[in-house]
Amino acid sequence: MTVNGEEAWPAPAEWTGKIYSGGWCDSEGGTRQVIEPATGHPLAEVGVAAPADVARAGARAARAAVGWAAADPSERIEVLLRAASALREHSGTVRDWIVRESAGVPAKGDYEIAAALGQLTHGVGLASLPLGEVLTPQPPGATSLAWRVPVGVVGVINPWNAPLLFAMRVLAPALVLGNAVLLKPDPLTPVSGGVLVARLFEEAGLPDGVLHVLPGDAATGRAVAADPHVDMVSFTGSTEAGRAVARVAGEGLKRVSLELGGKNSIIVLEDADIGAAAAAGAASAFGYQGQACVAAGRHLVHTDLIEAYTEALVSQAHAMPIGDPRTEHVTIGPVISERQALRIERIVDESVAAGARLRTGGRRDGLFYPPTVLDRVERGMPAFTEEIFGPVAPVVPFRSEAEAVEIANDTAYGLTAAVHSGSVPKAAAVAQRLRTGMVHVNDVCAKDAANAPFGGMGISGNGSRIGGTASLEQFTQWRWMTIPKPG
Repeated sequence: MTVNGEEAWPAPAEWTGKIYSGGWCDSEGGTRQVIEPATGHPLAEVGVAAPADVARAGARAARAAVGWAAADPSERIEVLLRAASALREHSGTVRDWIVRESAGVPAKGDYEIAAALGQLTHGVGLASLPLGEVLTPQPPGATSLAWRVPVGVVGVINPWNAPLLFAMRVLAPALVLGNAVLLKPDPLTPVSGGVLVARLFEEAGLPDGVLHVLPGDAATGRAVAADPHVDMVSFTGSTEAGRAVARVAGEGLKRVSLELGGKNSIIVLEDADIGAAAAAGAASAFGYQGQACVAAGRHLVHTDLIEAYTEALVSQAHAMPIGDPRTEHVTIGPVISERQALRIERIVDESVAAGARLRTGGRRDGLFYPPTVLDRVERGMPAFTEEIFGPVAPVVPFRSEAEAVEIANDTAYGLTAAVHSGSVPKAAAVAQRLRTGMVHVNDVCAKDAANAPFGGMGISGNGSRIGGTASLEQFTQWRWMTIPKPG
């Protein structure tokens, strides 16, 4: 791949067909091609980490973690700052990889890079937070201290939809707090979610053995979750896969952080600004082809506004051009795979067969699925119950605030939501009644910030949070020490 006619970074000879574990090396699992969704053409070839590769990486990471935890915090801070500098320097190539490998439009690549930089720069501050406290001793005159120490080795199993961002969201706090990391990127995005991450930290001078990048499939993920040297597993992905990871990690009594799916609602109250609400609804439902855990999976609209809102949402959908994000000025690219396209198609077709009305979209061209609006959606329809992970906006009516809250909470998920109203106090009051880990007033429901605790309730996660000071809790553990009274 080239950018502006120059050979792209990193040089393919360094990493093609390899994994990153004590440098770039061959693996026992062979190699795998990376395919560009928009064209179906091969992009690259990466190594596949076999269980034996994971075992060696885990042992090496455990040894490296001792010295890394003992390093001066300023050393760890400097590594993150240099990684951020390297990301800025190579941002053009990084964006190109994100666009071609994950099928996001260039703006999605820019967002990921900016958000990843935010994770790195915010992570620096974690190293300066108070790590302990002096406790009241028993008996008086003795000394009692408690402080945080690194967890040890963190296994990271990452998704394909925001590969760079989600990698940095864990790596930045985990590394700056003194942990070593085994990173398993998704098999669909092993370059932007793995190879590039390794090279950024290589350039940043991260000590050898602290980070290992192990591309592979579910077998590689199971090996990471089960490895006896891994003390904590951080998983982002589907609820079904999260349960499987939790079972494996639970056998080793490991700390597990699960960031899973969502069936998120945008609630439009009777006094909302229709244009602003529809714009937020379209961005939340159609952005990056709806392939985000925080996408809007339900549009709950007061009956007095539902026709006007639906028409505005349809207009928003019609204004979004579809095509190859690398070669055309488009808003919507392809979905990530044929499997995902078939899932979206099934949910829409079954819902229409059950009585939902297709207002626009609903017919794909290969992996290109257009922004789709369904109204007359009722409970029990797949569009109401299932996480779609595609550019589909199911519109559901309500008649009162109590009914809106009840409909929004009618799901086992509990990740995020948004409430629109001309009265901020009214919207905030409704927001307080939603069973979600995150909620936003007069805004999109798809939001993320490095300084905010990100995570959900119910089957959207296990109650863990990453971001802000929550990362301090996540990637350290308490140690208590007492010293007797002198004499």
